[in-house]
Amino acid sequence: MFEKTPRRAFLKSCARLGAAAGALPLAQALFPAAAQAAAGQSTKKHIAVVGAGAFGGWTALHLLRRGARVTLLDAWGPGNARASSGGETRVIRATYGPSRIYVQMVLRALEQWREADQRWGTRLFNRSGVLWMAGKKDDYEKASLPLMKQAGFAHEVLTPAEAAKRYPQINFGGVKWAIFEPDSGYLLARQSCERVLEAFLTEGGEYRQTSARPGPVEGDEMRPVTLSGGGTLSADSYVFACGPWLGKLFPGVLDARIRVTRQEVYYFGPPEGDARFREGALPVWIDNGEHIFYGIPANRWRGFKLADDTRGPLFDPTSGDRAPSAAGIAAARDYLKLRFPALAGAPLVEARVCQYENSSDEHFILDRHPQAGNVWLLGGGSGHGFKHGPALGEMAAQAVLGQKPADPFFALARFKN
Repeated sequence: MFEKTPRRAFLKSCARLGAAAGALPLAQALFPAAAQAAAGQSTKKHIAVVGAGAFGGWTALHLLRRGARVTLLDAWGPGNARASSGGETRVIRATYGPSRIYVQMVLRALEQWREADQRWGTRLFNRSGVLWMAGKKDDYEKASLPLMKQAGFAHEVLTPAEAAKRYPQINFGGVKWAIFEPDSGYLLARQSCERVLEAFLTEGGEYRQTSARPGPVEGDEMRPVTLSGGGTLSADSYVFACGPWLGKLFPGVLDARIRVTRQEVYYFGPPEGDARFREGALPVWIDNGEHIFYGIPANRWRGFKLADDTRGPLFDPTSGDRAPSAAGIAAARDYLKLRFPALAGAPLVEARVCQYENSSDEHFILDRHPQAGNVWLLGGGSGHGFKHGPALGEMAAQAVLGQKPADPFFALARFKN
């Protein structure tokens, strides 16, 4: 039989043990086995990942699963309103012109999105299909077909008449032909970022909501990062995946390579009881003709999403005004009237201003800092990065841990040519 210990005496004992343990958590002082396990943590390589969006969050999770000790930092939280990974939905598709690497990455990312849904009991990936509409200049679409075929990615080539028969709610005037990807669709953006963070914490990662500025570079290494509110954080290596803030943090390296642009997204309300513009009746669609727009059918009781995919004016992601412009709304309505005539008078039920962080060639950046070997730069999402988060995060984790070299396709050296 154990003698009962009064609650007050137990709490005093805990306090004494906590003081004796110093920086160790109280649980480790009470349980030596746990303390030994924690001591083992100190032998792991410590990686600090700055930015908890699609790139940073997945990189942190992959690093953790590969045995690293990982601290993830974000100024406003994963998928926040200022982030490029915020908002409700993102497209995932494999029509990528001549860029074979992105087709391969989409296949890997889709595999990981499906695995994540199964593991977490979620539905972040929604297989609605994607319809890509080609205009008169169709070299990009023609280059996509052999790469998708070689990769075994399911797709159909449709004439405008075939597409109109399948989707009569779309006016295919001006469309030369179309590609339909039955296994593609859309992702829940903000919710995905939150869910990745939850998994990261559950699996033993550390998260801090704070901004971090690069430390000074001495020799060939960067010193500890400076945190908002004071203090620093030291790690063996640092990954900066800061989206639209990446260029400002590294002005001598990336300021000329990343251009942040203002983008507007609109949600229009279909007529009451009209199911033609909901998920199930309409796929995700992309118009790459004279008018460069894309959209996602109404889902989860939100409106019909419509966005102009042309690059907007320069934008400050921290303090920029995020009210939609009258000109932008008017252009969206004109397009809606052209391509989806039944929605010509639909009310605007929601709008959002976000941003792209466009690299100068619109390809991703994954490389070491040229003057600091313990710093990795990850960014340049350029409006198409979200879907690749799991695959790019895996590539980044392998590179940081020295398990597989980063693909030179994403290296900074390409900008010198």
